[in-house]
Amino acid sequence: MAHRSGETPASPGASVDTPLHEAAASAARQEAARLTAMDVHGTVLTWVDNAGITRVKAVPTARLAHAAQWGVGMSPVFDVYLSDDSAVTSRHIGGPDGDLRLFPDLDRLTVLAAQPGWAWAPADRNEQDGTPYAACQRGFARRMTERAAQAGLELRMGYETEWVVTLAGEGEGAAEQAVAGDGARAANGAPRYAAPGPAYGMTRMVGLSDYVRDVLRALAAQDIDVLQIHPEYSPGQFEVSTAAAGPVTAADHAVLVRETIRAVSARHGLHATFAPLVEPGTVGNGAHLHLSLRQDGGNLFRGGDGPFGMTRPGEAFLAGILHELPALLAVTAPHPASYLRLAPSRWAGVFQCWGPENREAALRFIPGAALDADSANAELKCVDATANPYLTAGAVIAAGLNGMEQKYSLPDPVSGDPAVTGAAVPRLPTSLPEALDRFRGSDVLREALGEPLYEAFLAVREGEQARTRDDSPEALVAGLRHRY
Repeated sequence: MAHRSGETPASPGASVDTPLHEAAASAARQEAARLTAMDVHGTVLTWVDNAGITRVKAVPTARLAHAAQWGVGMSPVFDVYLSDDSAVTSRHIGGPDGDLRLFPDLDRLTVLAAQPGWAWAPADRNEQDGTPYAACQRGFARRMTERAAQAGLELRMGYETEWVVTLAGEGEGAAEQAVAGDGARAANGAPRYAAPGPAYGMTRMVGLSDYVRDVLRALAAQDIDVLQIHPEYSPGQFEVSTAAAGPVTAADHAVLVRETIRAVSARHGLHATFAPLVEPGTVGNGAHLHLSLRQDGGNLFRGGDGPFGMTRPGEAFLAGILHELPALLAVTAPHPASYLRLAPSRWAGVFQCWGPENREAALRFIPGAALDADSANAELKCVDATANPYLTAGAVIAAGLNGMEQKYSLPDPVSGDPAVTGAAVPRLPTSLPEALDRFRGSDVLREALGEPLYEAFLAVREGEQARTRDDSPEALVAGLRHRY
């Protein structure tokens, strides 16, 4: 089972043997005894890099206490790795020199239901002297959460997870094996969908009933509160939504949910991909972010005199996100392939507008049920799984807080599909270079990220664009099927 608490505290902050280190080691020894009794032999420690790839180091159960006390070594160069594992460099990070310490967050230690014998914990990254690593993405999300808390604000977030299920192939370069039935693809390395049937159709649930059940069973065993699960629009596509949590925990859950689905898929002889697109021209996978904002126990998206009952601070927070959205897109849709998914009339949120229950708006406002004030929230739709969920959470908070500081107001809401109605609504950037231009011009995001993280992130995004500049849409999409 998972251990739960509030948003996680910082890792131990000194390299000498301090009481914090000793307490962490003591707690880890107790956890190791529990894991040993459950026949768990190792714990994977994960972090998500600037390419959006979940990287890992693992320790045997007997070494968990040592890892909690002293950390596990890992080079900072992974912060400038691209999605194909090539590397670039930046002003502060890059090259063969240096080392960091990965500290497992024992409050998130979880026995993995779909990987027998293994546990998982997200890692915080510190310098060798124990001080927080300035470019730690999880640390960034925590800093922004703490900045909001200092203003008396509590954020709740939750990510939707969309994925496509295909029959597992023989390797990254191999075509998936054939499957009979509606929805299959047959040509030259194209994916072979394991879940044919209509969008949102029961046929798809019946065809993969045991698989979907095992996804639910594994998530429940890991204390992940699932709100709903269902087939999505594209062939072989599913979506699972999980309950809201604090921003850091929500990002942890996004990682754990994705890797659990991946593991369950493998055990069923299937392959799960979370890439923005599986085939060009289709509706792709999103990782939409839901958020709510509370102060003094009340939901700031309900009970006020702002638009659709928002309070004025709640409106300003959302207006800050909407104002910063062209720059935020470099964080939430950070791969060149992301912009193949971001097409009008696909509910991907490609217009810089907001509207109540408008799934074509980049920022969808959900007033919630009349009798449930807590259900009011907003959904940021232009997010996919190439985005680092910790960076997404932290950047969205930074933009919202700036909106409150500047006392921004929302423009008029938009209804309908602007691509159909012809409404004069700004289009968000249509390519990664365009989004990066807006990102470079954002003082809000640069200040929030800090120079080391900002420079490394920008170097990775520029490197990804340069690496794929001459790729066809087919090559661009195919290169991601086994990376995300």
